Amino acid sequence: MTTPFIAILLLAAAPPPQKAKELAAQKQWEELYLAFAAADPSGYPEEQRPLVAGPLLKGCEALLAEDAVMAYSLGERAVAFQETAGGLRCLAKSALKTDQRASAEEALKKGLEHFPKDGAFGLELGRLQLQDEDSTAAVATLERVPAKSKESKEARQLIQQARAKASAEGVARREAERIEQRMNGEGDTRTAKGSEAGGDIRPASLSYESGVGKDGMRVRANRRFSIRYFNSERDFGQRAEYEGKVVSALDEAYEFTQRTLGQARERQLDVVLYTRDEFRTHLGPTYAARVAGLYHDNAIRMNDAAELTQMTKATLVHEYVHAALDEICTGGGDVLPRWFNEGLAEYIEWRYLGLDGPPRNLKDVMRGAAKQGRLPKLSEMDSRAPISMESPEVAYGTSAMAVRELVRLGGAEKLLSFVQSVGRATPFEKALQAAYEKDFAGLDQSVRTALSGR
Repeated sequence: MTTPFIAILLLAAAPPPQKAKELAAQKQWEELYLAFAAADPSGYPEEQRPLVAGPLLKGCEALLAEDAVMAYSLGERAVAFQETAGGLRCLAKSALKTDQRASAEEALKKGLEHFPKDGAFGLELGRLQLQDEDSTAAVATLERVPAKSKESKEARQLIQQARAKASAEGVARREAERIEQRMNGEGDTRTAKGSEAGGDIRPASLSYESGVGKDGMRVRANRRFSIRYFNSERDFGQRAEYEGKVVSALDEAYEFTQRTLGQARERQLDVVLYTRDEFRTHLGPTYAARVAGLYHDNAIRMNDAAELTQMTKATLVHEYVHAALDEICTGGGDVLPRWFNEGLAEYIEWRYLGLDGPPRNLKDVMRGAAKQGRLPKLSEMDSRAPISMESPEVAYGTSAMAVRELVRLGGAEKLLSFVQSVGRATPFEKALQAAYEKDFAGLDQSVRTALSGR
């Protein structure tokens, strides 16, 4: 075993490529890693770097089954010296074995870009995207597997699975849109202003109080939220643990929106709790399996998730923003273009998840769409919901990127003032031009530029 002190001396000495070959021949993999762990590849002539990368890759492949951590370390060093197809493959495999998903995806994407004829990269990346339920991205990736490669047969099988999932997701979205249109009369989930809970329990404090609404249903309410069950026979006392999670998630949505946007909804908001079966009956099994809840008819309707995860809470933040916009906008959320209403909710959801832009997979898909001139235009989503577009994920992402560009131009405070001004006899695009010197076409261009990285 090499001591740390000796290791430091080895690193400082920038050993010659011959040293890598000797250590690999002796299968002294740890010593090989220590010798070249801090070596700067740029300090070696270009023709010598493969002489170091080769032995490092050999060690990565040798240790992959028995010591994935050291295999990853050797693979990372091998790729630093020379990005070969074999090096990127071993790095991706060892990254997955050590639960470093992001590193694996990065290695596979590099491989797909630099070695397009190697079908392993598209196959494995597509498989990961399928596991993430990103069916649209998976199809695009798997279609890049060369037809003559040995991976093509499996890739075709996965493409069929991905397309089936994407089709099911599309059906679920269209069905959800249809149901929302039916429930709201004209298809806008934010136009109806009625309240189902009766609205007679209005505590002034943030402490929750129990009572009975005008419709005879049990209600638990504070100044911000009025919570009830869809089934009036269910009692709050029987579901204390779940209700505690709901209350915590709602309060978090309020506080995050207040902190990020600068204002939240102050008028009391109805929250209706459904069981999974009730939600499935009203919205269909596929949609019920995919969403934590939705906002329409002046209420957030929550699917009875067994556990409120970070992702389901992010969805609630998204729906809460719609509820807040109904109050913040002078004319109510229905006077805002559909892309802006959905885009602001999506953007704040990204921020809640710790992102300043779309998730990596979605960003790659959007970049591809932008290069092909297939990004949806904001003017197309003025009165048409992003969910009804050809690629809903890209439409939502485009809408959120447009809002992100407005935030970049003037911050959240300016955006909030802009939203408050809309509806005062000023059309949205005219107010946009006055506040940001942008029209829809200009924002479209800003989104494309942001995606290109320029």
